[in-house]
Amino acid sequence: MRFYIVIPAHNEAAFIGQSLKSLCKQSLKPAKLVVVDDQSSDETAQVVKDYAQKHPFISLVSTTSSEAHLPGSKVIKAFNHGLKHLDENYDIICKFDADLIFPENYLETISRHFEADPKTGMAGGFCHIKKDGAWRLENLTGKDHIRGALKAYRKACFNDIGGLKPSMGWDTVDELLAQFHGWKIKTDASLAVKHLRPTGFTYNKAAKWKQGEAFYKLRYGWIITAIASVKLALKKGNAALALDYLEGYKRAKASKMPFLVGKKEGAFIRRLRYKKMLSKIF
Repeated sequence: MRFYIVIPAHNEAAFIGQSLKSLCKQSLKPAKLVVVDDQSSDETAQVVKDYAQKHPFISLVSTTSSEAHLPGSKVIKAFNHGLKHLDENYDIICKFDADLIFPENYLETISRHFEADPKTGMAGGFCHIKKDGAWRLENLTGKDHIRGALKAYRKACFNDIGGLKPSMGWDTVDELLAQFHGWKIKTDASLAVKHLRPTGFTYNKAAKWKQGEAFYKLRYGWIITAIASVKLALKKGNAALALDYLEGYKRAKASKMPFLVGKKEGAFIRRLRYKKMLSKIF
């Protein structure tokens, strides 16, 4: 299978070299890898150029999305810019973060999952962060969810979901839409990926309401939003965040923000969410 990878990068000089090194050492090499330098003020571009000189499948492009590091919009705008520099001669398209270290068998194992089941539309491993001297599973990780840091899509699935949405919640709506179109999500706990920086470390302070906005744009409704807000806040170890998420939902509803999904897709998403909640209760 031919893998194309796009890595958005903003001031990642401290990490991206390790990420590229791990991808260059893969047992199954990517056919093309594009790093999108998004307005970096450090040596990110030079690190990538050094790797590109030694590895022809690596290339560097530049873009200017915005100064503010808000979750969702900035990174996906950069990803979409990188996507424009690739042809469509791929089987799997990946959006990876620039601060990951992949095990050497990562792409080969992901490829096997896609080959084993033609209905697998997305596949991925799990992010681990270093805590108390050991690499531990990142606490935001769910066993049936692929983190936004390491998404891999079958081409047909990627096309069905309409690509990635430049909005907070993009890494949830992609999986929900994939399931709406009949695709399966495959996670593999044996693929432990080292995440060198905790999720949200560089987010702008204006991001505090964005999660609630995302719940609104996904057409969750108040009940699912309330439950999801409390659950996420507790996972992050700060129960007060739930109030920020609910305020974000309220503001989005009041301003009639555009939805990320249609009415039929929204109804499917709510049924899926309620079904998942009930399965955990019973």
